[in-house]
Amino acid sequence: MFLINNQRGWKMNIAFFLLPKKEVVCLPLKCSMRQALEKMEYHRYTAVPIVDEFGKYVGTLTEGDLLWKMKNTPGLNFAGTEKVRLNEIARRSDHAPVHINAEMEDLLSLAATQNFVPVVDDEGTFIGIIRRSQVIEYYASCYRDAPLQLRAADHH
Repeated sequence: MFLINNQRGWKMNIAFFLLPKKEVVCLPLKCSMRQALEKMEYHRYTAVPIVDEFGKYVGTLTEGDLLWKMKNTPGLNFAGTEKVRLNEIARRSDHAPVHINAEMEDLLSLAATQNFVPVVDDEGTFIGIIRRSQVIEYYASCYRDAPLQLRAADHH
């Protein structure tokens, strides 16, 4: 694993877990609702990052956002979703991003409520994601590797 030394000691660098943007299914803000539906269905994703024309992370589109748009738009059928742009769809909650220099502790609370954590650079440009499963696996391995007396203290 890739460790960095900071003022608090050796810490895991989150870049080790980064799934780079080129390997992530993300949607351009200007794409249509229909394109989003089809891409999410094809990849079987329930949430997908959205980026603007400059590559900045804008937010996360979820299946729920799409369903609420359908419900709250009288007369909108599947064919009509071609005319709806993502910037016209209200998002109930966006996945909060972390900076590439964040530490694993910064990911833990986000991973508890998000199935992935978007990662951005100094400019706010989307550079990839870290999956919840990777954060869980990291902390599970820390627990497994902890000295036995520390683990025993957890049970008291």
